[in-house]
Amino acid sequence: MFLSIILISIVSYLIGCINTSLIITKVFKKRDIREMGSGNAGFTNALRTLGKKTAVITFAGDFIKGILAVWISLIISNLFNSYSLNLLYLSSFMCVLGHIFPCFFNFRGGKGILTAWSSTLLIDLRVFVILISVFLILFLLSKIISLGSVCAAISYPVSVFFMKYENNIIPFVISVITCSIVIFRHKDNIKRLLSGTEKKITKK
Repeated sequence: MFLSIILISIVSYLIGCINTSLIITKVFKKRDIREMGSGNAGFTNALRTLGKKTAVITFAGDFIKGILAVWISLIISNLFNSYSLNLLYLSSFMCVLGHIFPCFFNFRGGKGILTAWSSTLLIDLRVFVILISVFLILFLLSKIISLGSVCAAISYPVSVFFMKYENNIIPFVISVITCSIVIFRHKDNIKRLLSGTEKKITKK
């Protein structure tokens, strides 16, 4: 079990460190997206500074790595006969941590909401549906990505709490920590939301 925890943590973190927007801008644009627009290495900044094509690739990369991390963790846990829901939630958390603090890019990455969202797809489809629903409803009503993201982050521990998982508290604790880190990364967005200065997405 201990070996599974170590392997899953390391593998999930390293997968999370593969930041799509940073790789694209460094390899193909010879630039650093963290020095453009809002300075965030994520989907929204890619959309605003580099256009829809780069944004779609960024979205796909950040989405897939959340799924990949949990899928590989499933394989590792089955190899060691140590499958547990706790390990999968740990994998999700470590992948998000890698996305936000990537060792390959001086520990300056994105905000983690997309990776946190996608990693729940293989863990619990119900949680995945709740997160995407909250995000889409808030975004469609407000046209503000950060508002949808923050509310989706808050809904993460709330939804995990109501799943109960036979009174296993560890998934809930992990989801609370994940939510806290993601919201902290959105602190500037929250300030702009409160002041009414957060930008909307107005293009199709």
